[in-house]
Amino acid sequence: MEILHSKILGTQHNSTPLLVFHGLFGMLDNWATFGKIFADFFPVHLIDLRNHGKSFHSNSMSHEDLARDIEHYMNFHGITSANILGHSLGGKAVMQFAITYPVRVEKMIVVDIAPKAYPAHHQGIFKALQSIDFTQVQSRGEVEEKLMEFIPEEGVVQFLTKSLFWNAEKKLDWRFNLDVLHSKYTEFVSNAIKYGVFNGPVLFVAGKNSNYILPQDKFLLSQQFPHYRIATIDNAGHWVHAENPKDFHQTVQDFLLDSVTA
Repeated sequence: MEILHSKILGTQHNSTPLLVFHGLFGMLDNWATFGKIFADFFPVHLIDLRNHGKSFHSNSMSHEDLARDIEHYMNFHGITSANILGHSLGGKAVMQFAITYPVRVEKMIVVDIAPKAYPAHHQGIFKALQSIDFTQVQSRGEVEEKLMEFIPEEGVVQFLTKSLFWNAEKKLDWRFNLDVLHSKYTEFVSNAIKYGVFNGPVLFVAGKNSNYILPQDKFLLSQQFPHYRIATIDNAGHWVHAENPKDFHQTVQDFLLDSVTA
């Protein structure tokens, strides 16, 4: 059994830990600032999903796989129950986990994603990533230039290049498992999570400028997460935590430290 790679911050051993999961093409370092802030309140586990960051690579990438990974991680670290937060793909992972293992979850925060199936919408990013020939590039700057030919948003390019590293052959490479993420894309993006109900408190955090959570999704949310509420963050799109960190941090803090949330 392989265990997800993580960085653990905070020393309050008698507090309920917070487990944090990034989105597609991301890594735990995307949440470093958030982790440092919240480590003042409770232990924070910043975690790389499978096929991302420094976690193991696998040919399987279903929502159920991601949920089992969380269970194995908690068992390995002796965590009986936790608060869990997931952004985008990480949000689907924590929703599937909460439905499958409800007694292991105290509170859940889902950042800018719903439990529904989404149409394929990362084709341009995959095309850009697959255009990189690592035998021909010598620097991060060259990779950025090549990606910019396909992706006009500089912020997206910078986000993707955070996952570059120098491998054992002293060549640049992606930390994420590009081939598997591409081949299994429909399993985790174009599929809804399995139906089920989690009765604990749930906060959905949506970026005001994002269309990942729509008004018509509220019925679905209420069916699977009866004790949910939505907080919409101004001046933020899909990367809510990066685009408006101040309001995002306050919203999450209020939810986690509110003893009457349920």
